[in-house]
Amino acid sequence: MAAPNQGRRQERHTDKTAAARGETTEKVVFINRCAKVVKGGRRFSFSALIVAGDHDGKVGCGFGKANEVSEAIRKASEAARKAMEKVSLRENTIPHEVIGEFGGGRVLLRPASPGTGVIAGGGVRAVVEAAGIRDVLAKSLGSSNHANVVKATIVALRSLRRRDQIMKVRGIKNGDGKEPVQS
Repeated sequence: MAAPNQGRRQERHTDKTAAARGETTEKVVFINRCAKVVKGGRRFSFSALIVAGDHDGKVGCGFGKANEVSEAIRKASEAARKAMEKVSLRENTIPHEVIGEFGGGRVLLRPASPGTGVIAGGGVRAVVEAAGIRDVLAKSLGSSNHANVVKATIVALRSLRRRDQIMKVRGIKNGDGKEPVQS
């Protein structure tokens, strides 16, 4: 007898009960196992890449190394919480298109209309969800190294500016594009 879901696509069960805004969450992006060959065999050590965010515009990443996985994760999460920084958002998306580069990693982020969701994978998805972005289109263009992709995404988010911030820098008081009158 055939299974009831045969031929149908399985539903993706992600955690829809997103953390409350302001509550810091952490996501393990990558754990690497490294082997050192010694006289008695192999000695393993671990490194962990973690993304932390408050789902309200603050996000950071951390990297930790240790001889145990749990210790590497603890170190990385402490580093991620210390490295959290504020990013500019517009409602549930980003204000404008941006490209972030770090090392060989290049990440393109585009704003998306409401209801689109997070169209991104791997480290980019972890960063934008931790920042509280719900609608965004992303593409990883360069290296696929997890650390560089995550850091490139954070560089891209850091370079975002809202409309009012740009107007203030340019010396424009209102949105009609005219210079303020000097008295």
